[in-house]
Amino acid sequence: MSTESPERQEEQAVEHHPEEHVAEHAHEHEHEHEHEHEHEAASPDSVEVAADNPLVGQPFPLEEDEIPESATHPEQSRARLAKLARNHGLVFLVAILSFAAADTWSTLSGLLIADLLCVITAALAGISITTLAHEWFHYFGARFSKAHINIPTRQGLFVYLWDFGANTTGQFLIMSIAGSIGGALGVILLWATVPADTLARAVLCSAAVASFIYSALIEWPVIKRARLSGDPLAELSQIDKPLLSRSFLVASLSGIVLTMVLMAVN
Repeated sequence: MSTESPERQEEQAVEHHPEEHVAEHAHEHEHEHEHEHEHEAASPDSVEVAADNPLVGQPFPLEEDEIPESATHPEQSRARLAKLARNHGLVFLVAILSFAAADTWSTLSGLLIADLLCVITAALAGISITTLAHEWFHYFGARFSKAHINIPTRQGLFVYLWDFGANTTGQFLIMSIAGSIGGALGVILLWATVPADTLARAVLCSAAVASFIYSALIEWPVIKRARLSGDPLAELSQIDKPLLSRSFLVASLSGIVLTMVLMAVN
């Protein structure tokens, strides 16, 4: 058994294996840095940094790989926007033409399956048209307010990503209100061009109204709170799944009741 002190034994170990000693201390420092990073991640500063992230606060959060490319490439942004406009235009046409074809088949054949298909396509068309008008008017409102936005690399429903760190509350309000104006115009367009004289046509008009109500139940409280607090990001963060579920339920019931009223009137 060795009679030397532990300090002396450690010194001798360092003399015989200096590389192992250095590696051991480096490993300890790595663990210390990892703990420091963990504390930093939980600090309030990280929350403030997240507020500058344009992905934060989206009603339907996007994935990390959907982060847009730098705004220093306007040609690429314009190309992505043109592609998205084309895709949304195709969705619009498919919705309209599908309903038109189903409505014609239902009228000419009188088959139950044709009637059922016509009602389904009517609901999808009413929702799609109003939603697309809503989202693109959000974009027009953002452009009108000269807000800082980016076009996402992944094509989807949202036309752009909002930069909360660079934009003002006033710009946010203009953008938000413009979306409601677009949704209302979509409803007016359908109601002015499609008579609610059949079940499917009544469903088309009612679905458009239901889509407008759904968006209003989510966005109008945010607009009101943001105008008072001046913090759109904090107000958007209050949108959660229960709110979305309640809004969907109320909008759906509203659409059903409106369909029944239209059928009773006609």
